[in-house]
Order: sequence, then C-alpha cells, then structure tokens
Amino acid sequence: MAARSKARKRALDVLFASELRSEDPVEALQRAIDAGEGPTNDYTATLVRGVVEHRERIDEVLTTYSKGWTLGRMPAVDRNVLRIGVYELLWGDADVPGTVAVSEALHLVQDLSTDESPTFVNGLLGAVLKDRASLV
Repeated sequence: MAARSKARKRALDVLFASELRSEDPVEALQRAIDAGEGPTNDYTATLVRGVVEHRERIDEVLTTYSKGWTLGRMPAVDRNVLRIGVYELLWGDADVPGTVAVSEALHLVQDLSTDESPTFVNGLLGAVLKDRASLV
C-alpha cells in the first residue's frame, strides 16, 4: 500500500473513532501523536486537520450531492471517507489528481463498508469532481 493510501486509511481511522467517541478529531490525532501511536505520515494530519477546518462546507457539499441520503443516514465509514474525498477534491494537495482522490475513496469503502457503498461514493465524488471549480 502506498504511503498516501496508508495516510488516508489512518485519517479515516481517526475521524471514524473520534466521531464514535464524540471527541474532537484534532485532539484525538494529537493525543495519538503524543503517545507515540500517531501517524508517521504527515499527510494523515493534513487530512484530519483539513476535514475539521472545512467540515461545515464539506457537509454542505455532501448534503447537496447525496440524493436521498442525509449525513446521519449514511454509514459512518462512508460519511468519513466522503469527507476526506471532498476535502482532497476541493482543498487538497495540488499534486493529487481528482481522479486519484476518488479512486482512493473507492478503495477504502470497498474494503471497509457495504456492498452498495462504492457505487454511492463514486457517484457522489464524481459529481463533486465535475463541479469542483464552482464549489470552493
């Protein structure tokens, strides 16, 4: 698994766990780093902090593009993968092509979520990718 793929997986772990525990993801990330259990790849911290910084706008975009699904109705894994994907598409590192961000999100939900999740995530992030110039 490539370094950035591992970083995305670790960012998902932090976001997912902090949501389940109702704790701030940045604090959870920092606690893991301080305890020596944190990510070794700086991209994990970039993703977690980026999602938290832009969370309100990310959730607005997800609400707009998720036809028939509220954020609360989405599986928690899908919701957090989508947050990472939207962050990467709209504010992420310029050297990560949009198609790569979508592909990486698909790999995460294929491995960790429901059978229907890849189609849902692909459709939603594909629409965001198409419209991203007007969304930032």
